[in-house]
This record gives sequence, structure tokens and C-alpha cells, in this order.
Amino acid sequence: MKIIPVIDLKDGIVVHARQGMREQYQPISTNLCQSSDIYKVIEAFLGAYDFGTIYIADLNAITQQGGHERLITDVLTFYPHIQFWIDSGYQRFKKYPGNHIPVLGSECYSNETALEIKAFNNHFILSLDYSMSEALGAKSLFSDQDLWPDTIIIMTLNRVGSNQGPDLDKLNWFCGQYPHKHFIAAGGIRNADDLQALKQVGVQQALIASALHSGVIRREDINNL
Repeated sequence: MKIIPVIDLKDGIVVHARQGMREQYQPISTNLCQSSDIYKVIEAFLGAYDFGTIYIADLNAITQQGGHERLITDVLTFYPHIQFWIDSGYQRFKKYPGNHIPVLGSECYSNETALEIKAFNNHFILSLDYSMSEALGAKSLFSDQDLWPDTIIIMTLNRVGSNQGPDLDKLNWFCGQYPHKHFIAAGGIRNADDLQALKQVGVQQALIASALHSGVIRREDINNL
């Protein structure tokens, strides 16, 4: 099981994501890191575990209210040994340094723009975004497997930061239907027991923020996985 810590950027600082209600997100201040500065949050994550991959969601770009392209470029340059997964909403090729993979979220695409992801030549991670059971964005991205890369995030936004647990039923269905794809769990992961449950349905990677910030998931838990 690979754990990928998540950083949500809004208005230049790291915020605490909760259930997809982005207008209500507050600056991060947790047991792990009392600062909302992105560099200090990254250092706190690296102090908790030797993570080789970090996910950054540019919430301003996702909601079409600006973006953090310069800040993210500086971060990628400062940490060349880390691979960053960057979700910056609807995007074409970003001119970020080489240590990044773009994340393309369905919520930011329509059926008319979905075909544009072919320009990435499968060098991206697809995020199939849900709110409750509702598929968000381009419906063709959920049904047309020809548009899918090998790695796909199943993002359940209403569970993010909710302490409700992951959507095991949905993840189990995807893993069973498409065993040749690699699915990543996102949203609601509370503890090591949830990670074990994800492994049992075939998920080998998980995006996590809250459980790392609270200290519920620790170095020894990740090592045990």
C-alpha cells in the first residue's frame, strides 16, 4: 500500500479540505503542522514518513479563480527528488518541471472537452470525481475506457475530511470490473484499518491528508502496510 499525502492550496496557503465545501476551507493548523505554509507542510509530511510522492490540488485553478502556477513551480524545483501529482483543474500541458504528473479531474471537464485529454498521451492520472453517488463532470470519462490511463483516482468529495471511511463499495466495484487498472482511493480514510480494508478489495494506493495531520496514521502503520 502506497500512501500519498495531499496538499490543498487555496489563496496561497494550505487549507483543510472538508466534504468538498471549498468556500469554507480554513488554513491548516494541526498536530502535524501548525503552519499553513506549503514548504512547512511538506517538511512536516517528510518528517512523518519518507514520502516519494505528494499530491497538490490547486483549488483556485480547479474553481477557475486564479491559480498557483508560480508557487507550484517553485515547490517542484525545491524538491526535485519528490514526484508531485498536480491537479490544477481543466488543463492542457503545464510547463512545470519534469518531476510532476498532471491529474485531470472529471469535475473540470465536459463531454465536449473530455477528448482533449488524449493530447496527454496517457501521461496523466485520471480522477473520477463523485459527490455522494453522483458522478461529477464529463460523463464520457466514466464510461469511455479508451480515455482512461492506467492509474485512476476514485475521488469521493463528500467523504474528504469527513471521518466517514472510504467508499469501499464503489472501490470494490471498480477493482472487480477493471482488474487491469490501478485504482487509488481518495476521501474519508480514517486509520490503518481502513487501509487494510482497501487492500482487501484490491486498492494499492491512497490519498490521505486528515489522518496524517491528526497523527492517527503514523510511520509504523505505513511500514506495516
